[in-house]
Amino acid sequence: MDKKRVMIIDDEEGFALMIKIRLERMGNYEVMILTDAKDAIKYVHDFQPDVILLDLIMPKVNGLDARDMLGNDPVAKKIPVIIVSGIDQSMDKDQAYKFGAVDYIVKPVDDAKLLEAVGKAINPKPGQS
Repeated sequence: MDKKRVMIIDDEEGFALMIKIRLERMGNYEVMILTDAKDAIKYVHDFQPDVILLDLIMPKVNGLDARDMLGNDPVAKKIPVIIVSGIDQSMDKDQAYKFGAVDYIVKPVDDAKLLEAVGKAINPKPGQS
């Protein structure tokens, strides 16, 4: 079985590394970490992830701007994006969904929720998008 590819875009390198290790241990995933969203399009084209985990609060390019940038790229716009953020506000969640996120996970991340969200994003049930 081919490994599914997950791209993590988060400026907290330690957090991203922890999620990478968890995903690689618990599932059949190959994980790439980006700590700066400005290069996301280039790496999306090179790595071709099945799903992107995206932080909201980052320097330079924040998560919603990155989601918007990804949504305007013909390759990247087809890749489901899950927001992973320390912000647990309904306004931010609503805005993330408006920008096209398929799910929103609040830090600290629960392993079971993470695996479920990634699995659902990669293999949506009919009628889900």
